[in-house]
Amino acid sequence: MSIQEELTATIADLVQPDKGILAADESAPTIAKRFKAVGVESTEGTRREYRSLIFSTPDLGDHISGVILYEETLEQLSLDDIAIPKLLARQGIVPGIKVDAGKGPLVNSPGDEITYGLDGLESRLEHYKSLGARFAKWRDVFHISDTLPSFQAIKSNAEVLARYAAVCQAMGIVPIVEPEVLIDGNHSLERAAEVSEDVLLEVFKALHRHRVNLELMILKPSMVTPGKDAGKATPEQVAEATLSVFRRVVPAAVPGIVFLSGGQTPEESTENLNALNNMGYHPWELSFSYGRALQEPAQKAWAGKLANAQSTQAALKKRARLNGLARSGRYSSEMENDN
Repeated sequence: MSIQEELTATIADLVQPDKGILAADESAPTIAKRFKAVGVESTEGTRREYRSLIFSTPDLGDHISGVILYEETLEQLSLDDIAIPKLLARQGIVPGIKVDAGKGPLVNSPGDEITYGLDGLESRLEHYKSLGARFAKWRDVFHISDTLPSFQAIKSNAEVLARYAAVCQAMGIVPIVEPEVLIDGNHSLERAAEVSEDVLLEVFKALHRHRVNLELMILKPSMVTPGKDAGKATPEQVAEATLSVFRRVVPAAVPGIVFLSGGQTPEESTENLNALNNMGYHPWELSFSYGRALQEPAQKAWAGKLANAQSTQAALKKRARLNGLARSGRYSSEMENDN
């Protein structure tokens, strides 16, 4: 199979109707924080147990098309000693991998950050591909204030995202491009829309400069929402603001947009996705790539006890199913009461 054929097949598998992507690529510090919230110490053993449970959820592949893994998990065995990528592939779920190396301050641009990880990317992708990974994810973050993000930060991060995406495609790995506009702060819906448009415009300029094939990549953006300290917008307001921006700056050639949940509750992220899919014409598949919004109920049900396996899997499957319905605008809040 040629590289072009590999990429095309992976895209088709990832953007299937009524399915989305589970983001399970939490770094060690992040998952330690999530586990602490449910009274569990994060160790190699507890992480393996939890991830084995959720990835072996019966019929998870009915609603999940791909899973983004952390490097530790890609190389881990399940509790039944099955390689995690193989466990996922058995359900028709595509394994993917987070490849950025975190973020740090952008020099001479106070308050802005830049993402690391381009060094050695080709050799790492080759290794990950040998373990079963078929797509990758790279996340940049943009803080919002009256003056942030600076143009320097937007352009620098867009350039890094495009370089990553170009390397991925050359290796036969589908790139998920994630420019996250952070929800932190008290900014208005209008300010969030302004920043989102500026960021996405520069990202697609950079992708064009680096000759990234837009038909063979996936965009993972933030929804356009007010800052978390500025009050809530309705799902319809979020959908209208988001699609208004995207119609202006996201080319129709992009096959799929998988939204991040970015601080929204599980219910909010589902309601907003549903509203997006009910907001009239859009040329892209509008789906989800949620982490905490899918996993939080499952982690609470698990609470570090293997005896809670059934309730853990049921909690994950419920959120995956509801988001699968929202993917085509068929969700309603009454469904939250269903078992």
